[in-house]
Amino acid sequence: MLIDSHTHIYLDAFEEDFDAMIERARAAGVKYFLMPNIDVESIPSMHKCADRLSDNAFPMMGLHPCSVKDDYQDKLEEIKRHLFQPVRKYWAVGEIGIDLYWDKSTLPQQIDAFEQQIQWAKALDLPIVIHVREAFDETFEVVDRLMDDRLRGVFHCFSGTAEQAQHIANYGSFKMGLGGVLTFKNGKIDKFISDFDPSLFILETDAPYLAPVPYRGKRNEPAYAAIVAQKMAECYGVTTEEIAAITNANCNELFRLNLPTHETNTDAHPEHFDD
Repeated sequence: MLIDSHTHIYLDAFEEDFDAMIERARAAGVKYFLMPNIDVESIPSMHKCADRLSDNAFPMMGLHPCSVKDDYQDKLEEIKRHLFQPVRKYWAVGEIGIDLYWDKSTLPQQIDAFEQQIQWAKALDLPIVIHVREAFDETFEVVDRLMDDRLRGVFHCFSGTAEQAQHIANYGSFKMGLGGVLTFKNGKIDKFISDFDPSLFILETDAPYLAPVPYRGKRNEPAYAAIVAQKMAECYGVTTEEIAAITNANCNELFRLNLPTHETNTDAHPEHFDD
């Protein structure tokens, strides 16, 4: 049994074959789906998906750095309203962070949005899910400055260097999300992740993006988390089942999900806490 810790199954990319996509995931052993939000417009479809898969799909709430535009403060107010006046449980503040691949001109606004959402996560005792693209230095500067015993989270879709992985490991309360990049020949992270304790990693797909080999360039989907698990097992020289148990336990710890780490109870689902 596997947990896809970061997947956007609520997007239009899955509208035509949603049921078949979920069945493929289940057939591959992927039973649970954590869904990061992107922007205000994505909230209704994410909620609909969470209701449709109420025991298996768990929403987050946050403003993606690529959604930080001139009106970002208005968008943040809407995100904050959902977090602090919830009609449902959110399992993390995410996805948030800094992205300098698409637009470097919004860096000050991205940093401001990132910092505000980190403070909300601390206040609500929720983990953060960090998106970082071509911005590790800028992201580390923010996290270093705001780090305390209330801050925990994951650097999703980790694609950095061994030195950057060590920086994350040094926080002591952060994981790294491993997805399709682990299978890329030019990804390079497969060369060093086994130097780190596997307790630092959780599995993800980032579907519909970043499909692993042999599906690279095509639409990604949660079933492919099994491919990432197999590649991680090869890196560590252990079985896929061992990787599944370890990464599921890591995911449970970070998000406080209370899911089974092995497929022993098909009816198990997270404890729904009172907000």
